[in-house]
Amino acid sequence: MIINILIAVAVIVALYLIIAALQPSEFTITRSATTSAPAEAVFAQVNDFHKWEAWSPWAKLDPNARNSYEGPAAGVGAVCSWSGNMQVGQGRMTIVESRQNESIRLNLDFVKPMKAHNIAEFTFKTAGNQTKITWTMSGKKCFMGKAFGLLMNCDKMVGSMFEKGLAGMKSLAEAAPMETAARK
Repeated sequence: MIINILIAVAVIVALYLIIAALQPSEFTITRSATTSAPAEAVFAQVNDFHKWEAWSPWAKLDPNARNSYEGPAAGVGAVCSWSGNMQVGQGRMTIVESRQNESIRLNLDFVKPMKAHNIAEFTFKTAGNQTKITWTMSGKKCFMGKAFGLLMNCDKMVGSMFEKGLAGMKSLAEAAPMETAARK
């Protein structure tokens, strides 16, 4: 009886490992939001890492996280490194491409809790008096990432954080013109 149980457990574990190994090696997570703010206002929220704390959902997960900045204040070459609790982890992001009011591309390097190199991209598309903001992250999955992905829906988990970030960014960008008008 015990032997049969051990064999069944071994078969289940082997099947799980085989299924994990057969998962795609790459992933892409994308979310979009539309705002009545102009592309310049939302672009400015992303192009300057110093502004991220106001809208990034990860900043709210660990208010004691330490951020450090290198390079220019904004745009290509700007770097933000962070170190926080287990929910925030540790890593570094670098703006590698910045096309005024159109798109921003980042190298996103995680150190903890797992090492990973991903690409994040923000695009800003104007249609009439609306701006569509799209946040995408893509990268490669190691075997552990594939196995974890079978247990947790990473698209839903990270995607919900993107949705919160986009909502925060939208709110700030829509308030920016009003703040400017109020100061005049």
